[in-house]
Amino acid sequence: MSKKVEKRVFKIKEDLDFFDDELEKYQFIIDLGKKLSAFKDEDKITKHIVHGCTSQVWLTCTQKQGVLIFKGTSDAIIVKGLVYILLEIFSNLDAKEINDSEDDILYELGLSEIITPNRQSGVMGMIKKIKEYAKKV
Repeated sequence: MSKKVEKRVFKIKEDLDFFDDELEKYQFIIDLGKKLSAFKDEDKITKHIVHGCTSQVWLTCTQKQGVLIFKGTSDAIIVKGLVYILLEIFSNLDAKEINDSEDDILYELGLSEIITPNRQSGVMGMIKKIKEYAKKV
């Protein structure tokens, strides 16, 4: 895993570990989702949908000065927070750094213990979509 990804995962894990209670962690994740930048309705199209999610999730990717910039949203509030976390980890990296990252970020963050298997599958789907975008550049 690249040092940048490792550092970003560590920072988010540190923030999550601040909370002892699962409900507090959930609330923190929900609050993160409220920080997502606006997502255009015209970007809510089939090619941007993430497969494997119970709720609807859209991810877009643009390339600027050699790095990839992701935007995303969901129709579920807890998932918006998970989208935010992944965008914080993967945005502003080059394709190699993204493709070299581990897929088990859920475990690294300690989220596999608090989110449902369906949500875990959705996060894995988001990571897969991010890596698909990175492979196309």
